[in-house]
Amino acid sequence: MMNGDMEKILACRSCGSSDLKSFFDLGEHPLANSLLKDPNEAEQFYPLSLSWCGNCELVQLNETIRPSIMFRNYPWVTGTSKTVRDFSQVFSELALKKSKKDNPFVLEVASNDGTFLMPFIKKGCRVLGVDPAENIVEIAVKNGVPTLPEFFNAEISKKILEEYGPADIVVARNVLYHLANLQDVMKGIEHVLADDGVLIVEFHYAGEMLKDLHYDSIYHEHVCYYTLKTFEGLLKRFGLYAFDLDISPINSGGLIVYVSKIKSEESEALKLLHKKEEVQGVNEFKNWEKFAKRALEHKEKLLEMLKGIEKGSTIIGWGASTRSSTLLNFCGVDSTFLPAIIDMNPLRQGLYTAGTHILITSAEEGMARNPNIIFILAWNFADEISGMLKDTYNFKGSRIIPLPNEPRIIK
Repeated sequence: MMNGDMEKILACRSCGSSDLKSFFDLGEHPLANSLLKDPNEAEQFYPLSLSWCGNCELVQLNETIRPSIMFRNYPWVTGTSKTVRDFSQVFSELALKKSKKDNPFVLEVASNDGTFLMPFIKKGCRVLGVDPAENIVEIAVKNGVPTLPEFFNAEISKKILEEYGPADIVVARNVLYHLANLQDVMKGIEHVLADDGVLIVEFHYAGEMLKDLHYDSIYHEHVCYYTLKTFEGLLKRFGLYAFDLDISPINSGGLIVYVSKIKSEESEALKLLHKKEEVQGVNEFKNWEKFAKRALEHKEKLLEMLKGIEKGSTIIGWGASTRSSTLLNFCGVDSTFLPAIIDMNPLRQGLYTAGTHILITSAEEGMARNPNIIFILAWNFADEISGMLKDTYNFKGSRIIPLPNEPRIIK
């Protein structure tokens, strides 16, 4: 039962086992996207910690925050990044190659502003988005993408099936690890997917997270951390089977997994990743315990680096993302270290970061402060940001890149 705004889980979110072993406590954090209009506003903080399931080996949050608090008014817009917009074109081509239909009906769960449905529309496909963030749905509809302002679940899937028919392609990008009602959503996907349809799921890969220390991907919205093995375990409980995969350029180590209702021959890429997971021990509890220890060591190294920066330097952050919220709050980096963070999303500009109270500005306002050091918080877009700094702003100072693995300064 939900106690107020939060509940502590007693059973695995995927298999239902009560054999949960805690291994990483990050302390109390604000909700990453609960940005402030005033730095003196009262804030709510919640525990943030991870467990490992002894039955299915899924890594997951111990805490669940009420979804309506996090997602009804949402400041993340998919189309902000050029990297993401470019990838949406590639993604549509990959999806259509997997579909058996010439003009498939494409349904996207958690479709945000419709960026990933637009290429399908241009290719003549019938599409529908479903997203609970009413402010973002307005943007999608203005962009010409039909979108339902709803939390997707089994009940909504029945309504979609009645009105639109079965979906030939169901897209679930970076959403199946966000769900408090995971079982209900999976039932909905299984229900609405055509018998010969393709489910395409993208998620931040926990194997890469473990290897390269992506602890900044731990936040309250992100309740499950899938490896291929643990994700396939979830699929099989709903009569779904992975048959191929691709690597996503987003999230610095994301997987795109292709799924069907019919069990078929696994691709070589899928077989190879199974073997790699076994060799690297990505599903072993002892390695996740080491991950927690490495994160604490990283925190100390990053703080030591920031404290060692020459006095008189002007540091500006870049990228007020959900991931940056975890990094800043876990490491205790606040406005005394960073006076401002540049973010290209206008919905964030003029607000303050949750917990650390750093002003979020536009690129023009941030660069007008004449920084000689840019702290690239959105390090998974470091190449795009570095190119913009060079080409647009002729920036010749240093860049701090906190992850993957060791924090470093590039001069």
